[in-house]
Amino acid sequence: MSMILYGARLHSGRMLDTLEHLFATNLKRQDAGGTAVPICIWGTHGLGKTTAVKDFARKRGWKMAYCAPAQFEEMGDLHGLPTRMDPDPKVSGDERTVFLPPDWVPTEDGPGILMLDDMNRADDRILRGIMQLLQEFEMFSWSLPPKWQIVCTCNPEGGDYAVTPMDDAMITRMLHLTLVFDVKSWAVWAEEAGVDPRGIAFVLAYPELVNEKRTTPRSLVQFFDQIKDIPNLAAQLDLVQVLAMSALDEVTVGAFMHFATQEVGQLITPEEVLNAESFDVPARRIKERASGKDGSKRMDVLSILCTRMQLHLARKDYQPGALHSANLVAFLLLPELPNDLRFALHRDLVALGPRISELIRDPRLAALVLKGM
Repeated sequence: MSMILYGARLHSGRMLDTLEHLFATNLKRQDAGGTAVPICIWGTHGLGKTTAVKDFARKRGWKMAYCAPAQFEEMGDLHGLPTRMDPDPKVSGDERTVFLPPDWVPTEDGPGILMLDDMNRADDRILRGIMQLLQEFEMFSWSLPPKWQIVCTCNPEGGDYAVTPMDDAMITRMLHLTLVFDVKSWAVWAEEAGVDPRGIAFVLAYPELVNEKRTTPRSLVQFFDQIKDIPNLAAQLDLVQVLAMSALDEVTVGAFMHFATQEVGQLITPEEVLNAESFDVPARRIKERASGKDGSKRMDVLSILCTRMQLHLARKDYQPGALHSANLVAFLLLPELPNDLRFALHRDLVALGPRISELIRDPRLAALVLKGM
């Protein structure tokens, strides 16, 4: 059975840009006295749907509330439990039943995001109960405070996922996006998140191994966290293999072991290139790693180096240093670098804007680029 997903297929960068627009529109609707529209993010497991939304809220200083409807056993978990209230003990007959909201319900004004995580893993009865929340941003017993948004995450219907299908009435209460894996977008996030550089290099070298089974962005990051404190992977191959097998499928484990033994994982980092007191040191290391045993160029290694350099310079927190311009130009002029990679990297760096393009303003490089046009 084929998987059923809804909305445009977007990588994480485009999805976050789209969320920015949708939230801005929702806030305008709320300011005008209207109701916001919930957003549902679909995708296979391990893509980082939940993490992306949490990062979005954290970076903007928004409040965040979280619940997993699949954990609800009864409707009381959603609308709260009843209690008896007696406004005036001296008056008989004024007693009534009220409901105490669950502790995950936000009480402070937003902006904020209420996340209903893995919503379609909940029981059908719970899903029916959530419909009012999606429509009105309230239950009969409680309401979301002003300027709160609702974001749901869902796994695909059909296929091998144990999910509860949603009917059209529920689907049409939400705006839908589908998150898909894109290696460059993932690498940008991984750089900012401090993922082991060797792990980033591995994924850039073997993006086709990121599948929908055991090897997912989530399981890869779990594995990379385990090897972060192992400085020399080749010296502890037995341990590395055990750790890899604990998180990844067999094919990916084999590819990573080859990656580690070939010392591709010991590639020089962009920081080491840019901050080198003498470019002779990184130039020598690059030449050693980029040369095959038969003297041929290792195009995979050179491609990874170029991609990681572009991703590093594209980071929002990147700050040019005193040595960066000279070292970046020297990197682009390396004789080991094939012209197609050189020109592609130069084009990508120029596209990053004046702050980066100024770093590569050099007559030798300009002449080389013009010659290749």
